[in-house]
Amino acid sequence: MLVAQLAPARSAAVAHGYWRRLLPLLATLACVTRIPSFTRPLWNPDEGYLAVQARILAHGGTLYETVVDRKPPLVPWLYEGAFALCGSGSLTSVRILAVLAHLLTAALLASLARRRWGDTAGRAAGTLYLLASVGLNPEDAQAAGFEVFMLPCTAAAMWCADRRCFGAAGAAVACAFLTKQTGGAVLLPVLWLCAAHRGRPLRLLAGLALPVLAAAAVTDPARFLFWTVTGSGAYATFTGSELHVLARGLSNTAILAVGCAGLLPPVLRALRTARTGATDLWLWLASSAGAVLVGFHFFGHYYLQLVPPLALLATAALQILPRERLSAAVLTACCSCALFLAWGFLAPRTELTHVQRLAHTVADRTRPGDRVLVWGMHPETYWLSGRAPASRYLTAGLLTNFSGGRDGPQVGEEFAVRGAWTVFRQETAQRPPTLIVDDSRGRPYGPAHTPTLRRLLANGYEESGKVDGAVLYTRVP
Repeated sequence: MLVAQLAPARSAAVAHGYWRRLLPLLATLACVTRIPSFTRPLWNPDEGYLAVQARILAHGGTLYETVVDRKPPLVPWLYEGAFALCGSGSLTSVRILAVLAHLLTAALLASLARRRWGDTAGRAAGTLYLLASVGLNPEDAQAAGFEVFMLPCTAAAMWCADRRCFGAAGAAVACAFLTKQTGGAVLLPVLWLCAAHRGRPLRLLAGLALPVLAAAAVTDPARFLFWTVTGSGAYATFTGSELHVLARGLSNTAILAVGCAGLLPPVLRALRTARTGATDLWLWLASSAGAVLVGFHFFGHYYLQLVPPLALLATAALQILPRERLSAAVLTACCSCALFLAWGFLAPRTELTHVQRLAHTVADRTRPGDRVLVWGMHPETYWLSGRAPASRYLTAGLLTNFSGGRDGPQVGEEFAVRGAWTVFRQETAQRPPTLIVDDSRGRPYGPAHTPTLRRLLANGYEESGKVDGAVLYTRVP
């Protein structure tokens, strides 16, 4: 009797000691692998877009009306909250949150692996994930973007489903979707676990539906549906830039393969032996791969979604391989991680330097209350210059479909988001921008290919200078 009473207490003490040793290790590794993240004011236009959105929302703006994007609301709200607490002049606060997101993902993966395969597997899963999570172009891996904050939600969904907490699993799937639509792909392995454990699917679906419906109600259901689901038809098409997109997909796949060099060999061996008993993890990897394929854009940061299931599958495979394989996998992952960290420190800053010069010029030629239109793909110009955008469309992409990386016939006014040009004309007529910056620099969305913008420039603006190929137009009184 006494032994039976002491057993749970002993088990709890062992678990407490395990996490007391592992969490500091994972936290240190998460910080070390994110050091390059803090060496630049921003890494890619997604961070700039989110920073501008957050400032607009903080000044009374409304998501999907005053400012718009083809993304769910959680990350803009996260940026807004971070800026409210720490100020909007720096992305340091959201970069710290990104480190915490990676740490949480690693801890959840470690817990999953430990529950299934033991203490060593838990340490391996968390470590392998953090080492591989930097294995992309630094612009994709070091930025505090949508995928970074989506990953702990997907890992939490699998963690809850593995423990048969299907209502909570559904809520985690909803959070993943509300971070980025492709996060909803984790629903497939969660449903499989629900069926395998004879769970209650209604509880799962209720947990999924309630947060999504709440977010829709807060932001306006019709606009939420349009901007997160139905308004991206032209963006998701494959027509027009097949070779361009294929080359990007192949290059980013090759980069990820190098970044996951410690994970892929055991996974490939597991494919041959098929004795890991991890059907849900294979489904997680397959659904994540499908999410990368959706829309046929293959941007590097999309591939981050593959890393958590790869880390768990590698850990599963290492359980049936000789013990020295684990040391080899970790050593290889460390070497690969070091290579990508060096890339992060040494990567050129060409576009960042251009945007900083442009923002400095915009700030010099306008006053704080002036509105500016930057016709290009760098919304961070607004954030760096401290000037408000003249339109709710922060890039030319939403008005021309270039935001999908298209370089062929699928770029132009006719491929814009439905109704966008009508709204744009109303905005620029009611409150004409003080300064227009044509930052297209020869790309297919420039004024020569955009009649509405060309008419706007001809009817009230004159050229007033150039900055690194960007042309400035000042409003004529």
